[in-house]
Amino acid sequence: MEDPNPKAKLRDVPHLPGVYLMKDRFGSVIYVGKAKSLRKRLSSYFSPSRSRMADVKTRALIKSIWDFDYHVVRNEPESLLLEGKLIKDYRPKYNISFRDDKRFLLIKVHLDDPCPRFHFSRVRKEDGARYFGPFAHSGALRSAISWMNRQFGLRTCRAPLPGEPEYRHCNADIIRNCSAPCIGRVSPAEYRARVERACDFLSGKSGELLDQLETEMREAAAALDFERAAALRDVLADLRQTMTPARQFRRGRGVPRAGANIDPEADLTELREILQLSRAPVVMECFDISNISDTHCVASMVRFRNGMPDPANYRRYRIKTVTGQDDFASMAEVVRRRYARILLEAREQGGGPLEDTQLGPLEAMRRLEQEVEARQARGVDAGGKRKTFVRLPDLVIVDGGKGQLSSACRELQRLGLHDLPIIGLAKKREEIFRPGETDPLVLNHDQGALKMLQRIRDEAHRWANGYNELLMKRRITESVLDDCPGVSARRKAALLQHFGSVAKLRKAPVEEIAAVEGIGRALAEGIVRFLETRG
Repeated sequence: MEDPNPKAKLRDVPHLPGVYLMKDRFGSVIYVGKAKSLRKRLSSYFSPSRSRMADVKTRALIKSIWDFDYHVVRNEPESLLLEGKLIKDYRPKYNISFRDDKRFLLIKVHLDDPCPRFHFSRVRKEDGARYFGPFAHSGALRSAISWMNRQFGLRTCRAPLPGEPEYRHCNADIIRNCSAPCIGRVSPAEYRARVERACDFLSGKSGELLDQLETEMREAAAALDFERAAALRDVLADLRQTMTPARQFRRGRGVPRAGANIDPEADLTELREILQLSRAPVVMECFDISNISDTHCVASMVRFRNGMPDPANYRRYRIKTVTGQDDFASMAEVVRRRYARILLEAREQGGGPLEDTQLGPLEAMRRLEQEVEARQARGVDAGGKRKTFVRLPDLVIVDGGKGQLSSACRELQRLGLHDLPIIGLAKKREEIFRPGETDPLVLNHDQGALKMLQRIRDEAHRWANGYNELLMKRRITESVLDDCPGVSARRKAALLQHFGSVAKLRKAPVEEIAAVEGIGRALAEGIVRFLETRG
C-alpha cells in the first residue's frame, strides 16, 4: 500500500468548520486542533514558510506529520466541544489544553424539588435531574444564566427549601431579581411555570425572546439611551453564543475516539495467523533496554493481556552482570532473570507437572497453568499460594533485531523453553525477526497486528525510559558531590551524565574530568582532591 500523501489529500478538504487530527507514521494521533476553515488551516501546516517561521515545538510537530483526518461540524461551539472530547480521549503529546479532567459546563435543575433552581455542573449523573449542555463558552453561559434568572424571577439561593428565615437575609427580592416563592409571593404552580419557560429557553426555544431583546436594544438606541442599548447588545451576544445549537459528542454517535480503530480481539487473531502460532497470544510480554551511560543500564518488561496493558505485571530491572553498553548481553540477562524466576516460583508452589521428567518445561508449565485455572474456577485456591501463580506468556517480544533476538533465544534454550514463541521488532522499518528465519517479516503499516506490536513495544520503551530517568534523578539528588566546593547542581548532573557514577569519577584522570562541559582544569583538580579526602 502506498504511503499517504497529505498535500494531495488537501484538495478534498472543504472550507467548513471542523476538527482535524494529525497522525505520525505509526498511526498515532499526535495533535488535535479546530478551525473555522479546515482547508485553510490544514494547508498552513504544509506551507514552507510556516515551517521556517514556527517555534521549535511546531516545527517538531510538522516534521512528525505523516497523515491527517478531519471531521466537519456545524459551527464553532461544536468544534470546540469535539476538540476537547478528542484531546481527552487521545491525549496527543503536542496538545496542552484539555488534557486535564476538567469538563465543559452543564446546567442542572431538579424539577422534582419543591422550589427548583438552576446551577452549574461539570459531571452528568443519573440523579433524576434535567441537564442542559455541555456549553462551549463558560463566560457567555454564566452571563446568560444570570440574565435568565432575572428575566424569569428564579431563585439563586442555595437553601434546599427556602422559607421565612432565609428571606430575611435575602436581597434578591428587594432588587426585583427573584419572584420570592419562599414567602408565597408567587404560588408553587406559578413558580414551576417560570422554571418550565426557562427550561424551554435553555432547550433552544428562545427565538421570540431574543427578537424582543433586539427590538428593545434598537428602541434604546433610537432614544439615545446608549448605555442601555450597549447592555442589551452584550446580553444578546452572550445569549446567542450560548444558545447556538451544538451536538453532544458521545461514544457510538459517529465520533472518533481513542482506540476507535483498535480491535484487540481482531488484532490478536491476525497476529496469530501471521506468526502461525498454535494459540492466540492472549498474554504477551515485551522487553526493552535503556542506556544513559556505561554504568547506567536498565531494562523493562511490560505485559499485555487480551491485547490491553496489564500494568500490575510490569517489571523493571537494573542490569547487574553487564559492563558497558551491550544491548545483546543486557537482553540476555533480563530474559534469563524473568523466566528463570517464573520457573523457580512454579516449583516452589508445588508444581506437579514440573516434576515429570518426560515433560519439557514449557509443556509442564502449560499443564500447571490449566490445573491452576481449574482449581481457581472451583474456588479451591481462594486465598492459597497458587493465587499468585504467574503463567508463561503466549508470545515474547524483544525490542531489537537479530542480535537481541538471538541473545534472548539462547537464554530460553538454556531454560528449556526453546518452544516458547518469540520475535524481535526492529524500529527502523518495523521489521519482525523470527528464530530460524533469515529474512524479516515486513507488515503493512495499516495492519492491526503490527499496530498491536507497536503499542506493546512503545509501552516497554516508555516504562524503561521512565525507570532510567528515575534512577538518574536519584543519583543526582543523592551524591557526595553535593558537598564538593564549586560543584553546582548543573555541574553535578553533567559529571554524573558523563561518568555514570561517583565510583567511575574517582578513577578518571584530571584531563578527562576537565573535558566535561562546565568543568575546567582548576575545578577538576579540586574535585580529585575532594574525592580523595572522602575515601
